[in-house]
Amino acid sequence: MSDADLSALIAAIEPSSAPAQRHLQLIALLDWVRGKQPSVEGALARLTQFVDALDAAPIDEKRVKAWWAMIFHTMDMTTLLADFGFAQRTSMLSELGERLRVKLLPVSPDTLDASELFMLALPCEFDARWIAALDEPLLERLRALMAPAGGNGGASHWQRTLLDAITYCAGQILANGFSPELRLRMSHEARAEQPFHALLRDSEALRIEVMHPLRTDDRLQQAAAQLREHLDGCRSATNTIYNHIEESGISVGLVFRLRQLRLRIVRVRALLECVLSDHGPATTAKLLARLVQVGIERRSLRAVLASNSQLLAAKVAERSAETGEHYITRTPGEYFSMVRAAAGGGAVMGFTTLLKFALLALPLSAFWGGFAAGINYAASFVLIQLLHFTIATKQPAMTAPAMAASLKELDSDEAVQSFADKVTWLVRSQVAAVLGNVLLVFPAGFALAWLWHRATGEAAISAGHAVQALDALSLLGPSLLFAAFTGVLLFASSIFAGWVENWFVLRRLDSAIQYNPRITATLGKERAARWAKYLRENISGFASNTSLGFMLGLTPAFAGFFGLGLEVRHVTLTSGQIGVASAVLGPEALQLSAFWWAVAMVPFNGAVNVLVSFYLAFRLALRAHNVSGVDRARIYAALRQRLRHLPLSFFIPSGTRR
Repeated sequence: MSDADLSALIAAIEPSSAPAQRHLQLIALLDWVRGKQPSVEGALARLTQFVDALDAAPIDEKRVKAWWAMIFHTMDMTTLLADFGFAQRTSMLSELGERLRVKLLPVSPDTLDASELFMLALPCEFDARWIAALDEPLLERLRALMAPAGGNGGASHWQRTLLDAITYCAGQILANGFSPELRLRMSHEARAEQPFHALLRDSEALRIEVMHPLRTDDRLQQAAAQLREHLDGCRSATNTIYNHIEESGISVGLVFRLRQLRLRIVRVRALLECVLSDHGPATTAKLLARLVQVGIERRSLRAVLASNSQLLAAKVAERSAETGEHYITRTPGEYFSMVRAAAGGGAVMGFTTLLKFALLALPLSAFWGGFAAGINYAASFVLIQLLHFTIATKQPAMTAPAMAASLKELDSDEAVQSFADKVTWLVRSQVAAVLGNVLLVFPAGFALAWLWHRATGEAAISAGHAVQALDALSLLGPSLLFAAFTGVLLFASSIFAGWVENWFVLRRLDSAIQYNPRITATLGKERAARWAKYLRENISGFASNTSLGFMLGLTPAFAGFFGLGLEVRHVTLTSGQIGVASAVLGPEALQLSAFWWAVAMVPFNGAVNVLVSFYLAFRLALRAHNVSGVDRARIYAALRQRLRHLPLSFFIPSGTRR
């Protein structure tokens, strides 16, 4: 912009304007500083040009000073410095709603809220860059132009504002530290030290030393050191809550409050640095640049979700990892136990498949048909759990977090070889489970359909329905897409299972069942203790099996409501349906191309189910555990070597004789 543009901007500045007009003038001035093609050097040059123009025109300089003083004194700067970027409520859902409002609805410049004006005037990341790049000479000139006059007690108005902000923040930290949700989770030692109790007293002591006209530097530094010490104590007390989380579960709300508390402690330290620094303008510029970044984050929904859900995701992944370790077979005995468990699961799923066809014959609406199918699947999965059988496709989402956790310790050749061993065990465990399911569910479905025909004289399903089922399962159709979608549902059920287990632990329901007087009076103490232990160990499995069953049953119904036409393709259920259809069609099935295309779909169905659910769970676990910088070349080399020298180890344990 030209000098004429700058002259017009300065001429438009008027202290007596209405607040909205003064704020619009400030926004226009900062737009001019940014320029049409933003660059840090250009912004600093324009800001220098603005200060030079005021130095050359004392009347304009006096008017701009009065204008800025009006803005500064009519806005509550304390809330900007102390509360900007923090949630007004302790609920993350409320904060999400607030951020959505800020992101979507326009903000009026006719405001007395300094935080709203700050986001309007400095809305982009470039503002943080040019503010942080301000040099000392220019900052001193800006302070002479903009700093309010000194006040009572030898402290400037800006220092008093900073002290007010410190007191405000200290009060918020104290309130959060005393909240039962956090205080009861702190260690006994942290509560005994009472770091939160002293914060208001420390902030008041600091205020006295800063504002006293005869203050000494030693006493000021002593007051500041005492405040820092208690802030560190508050931070240490907060850290003990994370140790409690390891034992007693976590919630998004708890993580949200912890993060808010930690950030407020950091904000007090930044404000304290501004009060004490010998380079006040530079420190203030650094603080303002950080507040610009906070304003950008304030409009981000992704930022609040990512920052507050990561720890919860880590705990869910850890709980899934604990369960997943049981699905990795290492010895021949464990391997053949897995085969037997998978075979048992396949046999149960044969009954499930036959009942699925029976339910399809009922005149139910889409929703109630899906609901009945969900009950069928969920009951079957829970029965399989109670009988200590297994379903192969449920394993990858559980084993992936265990594999991801192993990646954190690959710091030696022995660790890489150990990880290759774990991959080998996982692959052959999965192969054994899939084969056990498929090789039993097919004959089980076939035999049950044949027995039904022998007992009743009627086919389990009509021949037309059987052919239609085979056509629907064909490799040539969209079945691979449906198999991938089913993998997503398998992953979702594992996440739900981890969340339910975490919720169960967080609410201490096992302890309530064991010790609650009403429950013990009904069940007896010994039975209540057994039930509590059993539920603690199995609640994850019940949640996973129930949720997966209803998702498999209801998802097609809901998808059909929106015209999406999505179906589920679970490899075990697919194999069972082929078995039932084959029994109905008899030897003629072997002459149908639909039969062979459906059979060809089975291995692909299993692979896609497994790979999609494993990939999603593995990616989540990597992010949750902050695993990065993994030397993939060493891992790939170890796996290639294993494939060359021991290829059968990926399918059957070495040294077995069967």
